[in-house]
Amino acid sequence: MSDLALTARSLELLLGDWRGAGSAYEALADRVRLLILDGRIPVGTRLPAERDLAERLALSRTTVTAAYRHLREHGLVQSVRGSGSVARLPGAPAILPAPPAADYIDFSKAAPPALPWLADVARLAIDDLPGELGDAGFDPLGRPALRAVIADRYTARGLPTSPEQIMVTIGAQHAIALLSRAVISRGDRAIIEAPTYPHAYEALRAAGARLVPVAVAPHDAGAFGEGDETEALEQAIRHSNPSAAYLMPDFQNPTGRSMSVDQRERVTDAAARQGTVLIADETTGELDVDRAASYLPLAAYGPAIMVGSVGKTVWGGLRVGWIRADRPLISRLLAVRSPGDLGTPIIEQLLVTRLLEEHMDDILELRREQLRSGRDRLEALLADAFPEWHVPHVDGGIVTWIGLGAPVSSQLALAARREGLIVAAGPRFGIDGAFERFLRLPICYSPETTDAAVRALTRAWRSLMQAPMSEPEPELLASVV
Repeated sequence: MSDLALTARSLELLLGDWRGAGSAYEALADRVRLLILDGRIPVGTRLPAERDLAERLALSRTTVTAAYRHLREHGLVQSVRGSGSVARLPGAPAILPAPPAADYIDFSKAAPPALPWLADVARLAIDDLPGELGDAGFDPLGRPALRAVIADRYTARGLPTSPEQIMVTIGAQHAIALLSRAVISRGDRAIIEAPTYPHAYEALRAAGARLVPVAVAPHDAGAFGEGDETEALEQAIRHSNPSAAYLMPDFQNPTGRSMSVDQRERVTDAAARQGTVLIADETTGELDVDRAASYLPLAAYGPAIMVGSVGKTVWGGLRVGWIRADRPLISRLLAVRSPGDLGTPIIEQLLVTRLLEEHMDDILELRREQLRSGRDRLEALLADAFPEWHVPHVDGGIVTWIGLGAPVSSQLALAARREGLIVAAGPRFGIDGAFERFLRLPICYSPETTDAAVRALTRAWRSLMQAPMSEPEPELLASVV
């Protein structure tokens, strides 16, 4: 049984404006259900006692009891004698009862389909395998050929790099987790952008970090521009004395913004003066559609660790990523890595070596065209179906960060599930229930999938608008960016 426990106050913050038009117990249960499904309440977490939560939310205990019972009946809460009510995840059918004659469209995963020629390259990579069979096959650092190819690519992009500065990992998420354990001690502060990629801040938290969120200017920031964001980052670095900062300089997930040259120089300078380790996530860094300017990798402007992968360019099922760092840190990462895993699979490394060495230009050209088409189609569909929404015109990356005009993202995500569509609610990308006014949607899906997703989203929005929504509390509005 997990030691995690939510206080009534903590759950109240996560719930946000949960009250809807229906019965209170169903609305409460629905919001807790979404928090569990989205991972904001981790599996195994003990929920507050019914009496405590009822007092905190100004509800009758009968209402809270009914909500917990509803969650138990749907397999999302388990009552354990002596431990109270504990969050759990049943099998997928219990969580997501599919509507008749329809499959779920999963729009929560922002990742393009596999390359059309991936299987052909994989067969060729197998031909390279006999040359690797002379040792035990455990490879915590990465095959020399792949490390050289990755280093050469950084050099070609304007960041001179040697193979000794590269560690190959099991995807970018693995790289972020390794770095979190290597550079953060329990209780250290770590800066994150807000909103940001949720699994990154989860890795930082798992390493014991105390998170310091800094607001990110969206792609079309309006009154809140890059100067405000840069100043906020500099102040956070100076005043909170963080051990690390996790940033996405290019096509940030979920906002789509890219840092300017001035931002990159100022942030790397501030971090260097404070001794803060910058972790720059570049998993979408080369997915430029039609950005007006081009930028060097962040480490070309000042000290920074680079994280990359092929998950967003080649295929998410190919779990190969990397870390670019100075040699002493690479050595430290080897020591951190060995208790958890013994290396990246050899066959996948052979495949990625061929892809990076022989096909990367073709890959990026294909993705650029797919993303341009997907972006333009999604923007046109949303403009027609939701004229009241704000849909930014992103110039790269794989997602767009939609402004809904009202703090209803979680309610919309629940309504969309009932229409056969899974979307990630805005608060999934923040902490403590923020970003209820936003929704992240991917631009990397096929026309058929995108069309079907927008139709389902339209039905969900209409069903939501037909029911009168309560006004949010002033405290909630103040916390929403």
